[in-house]
Amino acid sequence: MGEFDDGEYAGINEVTSPRENNARKVSVLPLLFLIFYEVSGGPFGVEDTVRAAGPLLALLGFLVFPFIWSVPEALITAEMGTMFPENGGYVVWVSSALGPYWGFQLGWMKWLSGVIDNALYPVLFLDYLKSAIPALGGGLPRVLAILALTVVLTYMNYRGLTIVGWVAVSLGILSILPFVVMGLISIPKLKPSRWLVVDVQSVDWNLYLNTLFWNLNYWDSISTLAGEVHNPKKTLPKALFYAVILVVLSYFFPLLIGTGAVPLERDLWTDGYFSDIAKILGGVWLRVWIQGAAATSNMGMFVAEMSSDSFQLLGMAERGLLPEFFSKRSRYGTPLFGILFLASGVILLSWLSFQEIVAAENFLYCFGMILEFIAFVLLRIKSPHALRPFKIPGGTVGAILLCIPPTILICVVLALSSFEVMVVSLAAVAIGLVMQPCLKLIENKRWLKFSVSSDLPDDITTHEPLLR
Repeated sequence: MGEFDDGEYAGINEVTSPRENNARKVSVLPLLFLIFYEVSGGPFGVEDTVRAAGPLLALLGFLVFPFIWSVPEALITAEMGTMFPENGGYVVWVSSALGPYWGFQLGWMKWLSGVIDNALYPVLFLDYLKSAIPALGGGLPRVLAILALTVVLTYMNYRGLTIVGWVAVSLGILSILPFVVMGLISIPKLKPSRWLVVDVQSVDWNLYLNTLFWNLNYWDSISTLAGEVHNPKKTLPKALFYAVILVVLSYFFPLLIGTGAVPLERDLWTDGYFSDIAKILGGVWLRVWIQGAAATSNMGMFVAEMSSDSFQLLGMAERGLLPEFFSKRSRYGTPLFGILFLASGVILLSWLSFQEIVAAENFLYCFGMILEFIAFVLLRIKSPHALRPFKIPGGTVGAILLCIPPTILICVVLALSSFEVMVVSLAAVAIGLVMQPCLKLIENKRWLKFSVSSDLPDDITTHEPLLR
């Protein structure tokens, strides 16, 4: 994937943070499954690609799209995450390249898209269960179910990242296993000709690209908790490499089974349809198993997303970009106020539909990724000799070329967005542009306390503390 440099990442006066000695760090396997759940969590949510474009384009999308988007983003995350192995991740990268104002803007857009993303998982969870429990389809039972699920999973994050990592491993195995069984059962019923069905004239490109984009992004999210990873300069690239393979396989083979073993009815391919396919192929027992797998998958995605987003707020507070109370940790070492803020946002947004959530989230995420690509290239130009324990080969020219395909894709996704989604998303961006000066005013008036953590490493591009 790239080149390794065995140099060490030096902190201020080589002082080791007390947290580093006391908190248990995340190793390769839990990190792999945390990335898996940040990005994927299994094939739940990919059904709309078949409804939008048919079997052939859906299958090709999950083979080709990773090379355009996932691989470049994972490679950039591996290089930048090992260059700046601390909580805050991409906020620190952009602050180092473009200054703290734009670092804050990226943090705001990414955090907001993360909250929107996390609001989706209770929706998907209940969409899979409502066929078995119709009462969860709406009304008070659905509201109470969302609240209960959010409280339980929030408490799990509160208890510690190590617990979340190993929970992700367990949930990942439980989510993947029924599709292995379904694949074996489907072999006699597979008809390869069904995979070749395509009708370009009827493709809903907006739904198709947004669904692909949503299912194959967020590789950079794991960088926000790099400070909690054991030996991140080696662990992070290794986990990202294996996660790319796991994610692609977890999408492609279930789609291969579903489109090849069951007659095509495109209108039926929507959230929860894999459980119906399971019933057709194996009976009620397999359907219940798939529904259980969907539930565990959404639990895994929720806890992984909440971990990265809450540690992002903690990292921003340690840099002085947010009030100091965001850097407060629980007795388990987790970001207390970051977790509470995220849980509140999830509850407020959980009434939105799947398509509305995906479109709004993708729009904000695209803006954030543009800033990350600019920071990546600028740091290659400004600091070519800075220590990069993992480095993508090709020099500055290679870095620019790597960013071109995903940037073109971002432009396409933005261009296909509906007017309503564009207005809401641009309004959210505008709030961030105003919010940072307001926070500076609050700091200057001393209405809230801001501070920079003494445990932070130097900005390795200048060998000076990366302050505000």
